[in-house]
Amino acid sequence: MNAERTALEAATIHQQCKVLHLPSIAAQCTQLAEQAVRERRTHLGYLEALLQAELEDREQRLIERRIHEARLPRMKTLEEFDFAKCPRISAQQIHELAKGNYIARAEPIIFIGDSGTGKTHLLTGLAVAACRQKRRVRFTTAAAMINELVEAKHQLQLGRTLARWARYDLIALDEVGYVPLAEVGAEFLFQVIAERAEKGGGNRHDQSALLGMDPGDSQCPAL
Repeated sequence: MNAERTALEAATIHQQCKVLHLPSIAAQCTQLAEQAVRERRTHLGYLEALLQAELEDREQRLIERRIHEARLPRMKTLEEFDFAKCPRISAQQIHELAKGNYIARAEPIIFIGDSGTGKTHLLTGLAVAACRQKRRVRFTTAAAMINELVEAKHQLQLGRTLARWARYDLIALDEVGYVPLAEVGAEFLFQVIAERAEKGGGNRHDQSALLGMDPGDSQCPAL
């Protein structure tokens, strides 16, 4: 009888959690209830554990959504970067950047190096670090952004497109200088980056940009 009652209560809780959009509580309520009994926790202690589980899972889902929305070319983290192969890059400096203070200060960060020297990995790793801080991030190439803005101008949608880009806390812009830019493209690029520096650090929310530039003569990226 007790088992049937427990199963009925669990089913009711699952249905209530579905209505309230609390999937983690629904998934863990029975397990945490059994744990609470074993540990002789109070009702409030059990409730705290339930809410903590929901908060942790919700935060993880938000981070995963931020990473998905960033449109990274490939999932790479700073932990995977081989600093020994690029002694010009300071691991301490990169890990300091990963804290995101440069975003709060609206300071753009520029990596300079030839193709294949690790710029994209560093940009991606810092973008992932920002996503883990629940910031809105977008990764793209300079050519892709400029093509989008030029097309938007032709369709009389430039203002709306620029506003969409302005909503990101961090833009990681790769392959800057890889392809020569027309004058209008360079103007668009400057406009996006300059506006972020002006709006960051006070008026609305903190914003910054990461740029990967190709000078044509470097063996390792320089910061």
